[in-house]
Amino acid sequence: MGGKKIVCRCNDVTVEEVEALIDSGVTDIEEIKRLLRIGMGPCQGRTCIPIVLSILARKTGKRQEEIPLPKARVPTRPVRVEVIVGGADE
Repeated sequence: MGGKKIVCRCNDVTVEEVEALIDSGVTDIEEIKRLLRIGMGPCQGRTCIPIVLSILARKTGKRQEEIPLPKARVPTRPVRVEVIVGGADE
């Protein structure tokens, strides 16, 4: 059973896509995040970031501890909690 090896279920990113990006010279986790949208889905990276860090460490020969975690970004403008949880109209 071959099939795709999914790294990010939220945005349907595969191991092959991550490895291809790293092989093309992109080794910064922030850049990988922006290009593949990992960590930007509903799980906010709880699943995919550790997997991508392990792939990045394996491909670059670094230890995972040496690779800085991507920065969390807050919304650019304040949003009421009701809007986020769906209890109010935008």
